[in-house]
Amino acid sequence: MSRFSEIRDLVMGLEGDFEKFYDKGNQAAGTRVRKGMQDLKNLAQDIRKEVQDKKNAG
Repeated sequence: MSRFSEIRDLVMGLEGDFEKFYDKGNQAAGTRVRKGMQDLKNLAQDIRKEVQDKKNAG
């Protein structure tokens, strides 16, 4: 479940930047959102691999 916590923390950490970008048009916040979403993608891919490996081992 620690992996789930990592995802949750990452998404919650981006909340302010999402608001700044979408509501206020802050371009720097948009850059931070894009980086955070890339990190989320990479984390999700790592988790998918872990789950697949565990599934195949068992």
